[in-house]
Amino acid sequence: MKPCFSIGLLLLLGCAGCNNQSDAVPASENEIDAARNFIRASLDRNWPEAKKFMLQDSSNVERLNSIERLYLHEDREERRGYREASITTYDTRKISDSATVVVYANSYKNKKDSLKVVRVDGEWLVDLKYTVLPIGSPR
Repeated sequence: MKPCFSIGLLLLLGCAGCNNQSDAVPASENEIDAARNFIRASLDRNWPEAKKFMLQDSSNVERLNSIERLYLHEDREERRGYREASITTYDTRKISDSATVVVYANSYKNKKDSLKVVRVDGEWLVDLKYTVLPIGSPR
């Protein structure tokens, strides 16, 4: 009976180790991938996941927390609409080798918006600190 218990315990411990690895989020391959990953997590209202694709500083964290608080009051239908929305990328504007603006919309609201994505230590991350004027706006 002891060998069966030992094998079961080893299997259980092995599965527990696998779960920790599944929590890891793969790095975005490029600036568009980083923006898409962040937007998808935001549309799904998965704020911890969205945070993983964001530049980690106090200003960005506070902005994301503010956005999260705004969406706490959504009704069920609105949340469903965002979850089911697709993402359309309209334009990308390379600011430098390490910064790009991605212009996008989701199919639920269909309103263009933009995100600045920066490369820090080889990783592409969304930076919410910068408000970017829409294309064609007076500067």
